[in-house]
Amino acid sequence: MFTGIVEETGKVVSFEKTDTAWKLRLAAKAALAGVARGDSIAVNGCCLTVVAFDAAGTAAAGTGTTAAAATAAGTVEFDVLEETRRLTSFSALKPGLAVNLERSLRFDGKVGGHFVTGHIDGLGKIEVLEPRGQDFYLRVRGPGGCGRHLVHKGSIAIDGISLTVAEVEGDTLAVWLIPTTMSVTNLREKRAGDPVNLEFDLLGKYVEKLLAARTPAA
Repeated sequence: MFTGIVEETGKVVSFEKTDTAWKLRLAAKAALAGVARGDSIAVNGCCLTVVAFDAAGTAAAGTGTTAAAATAAGTVEFDVLEETRRLTSFSALKPGLAVNLERSLRFDGKVGGHFVTGHIDGLGKIEVLEPRGQDFYLRVRGPGGCGRHLVHKGSIAIDGISLTVAEVEGDTLAVWLIPTTMSVTNLREKRAGDPVNLEFDLLGKYVEKLLAARTPAA
């Protein structure tokens, strides 16, 4: 479980198909603090399991390290299912690209966004991303039929970022972004036409399921 509050942007080191799985290797700092094999980290909003990390990542765990060592960059590696690569924006990943990273929610942590599972519902396509005054306007077209999950002033995770829906028109949604969001997330590198991962509000999906089960068949 995550909150949609991005901790940092990591960089793709490599994303390659091997004999056993697709291997994603990222350079990161903050997301490696306290990391262990088997931990969950959201990468562009997609929950992945840590399978390996390097010595610099171990130093970032904070056990007897100096403040300088704790901020040293390391790398972390994930196995990625073919289905995950195919159904998310991971198919567009390449070395050097920025990705949003968030460690899983701790029970003693803060929930600054909304409950995000890290299970991507579908791909969106950026239609507009532009500055308007001091803020930024982002409009995204989601997959067909997704409009039923979009609520004005409701929550949505876009590439793992918890955002508030400002406009809804069919399967298209718009959000407003503060400059800080642009500076600390991978949205600063996005352009119109780029794909983004979408996760709709969990509570809304459960309500839809429960109501559908109550509706008698015609």
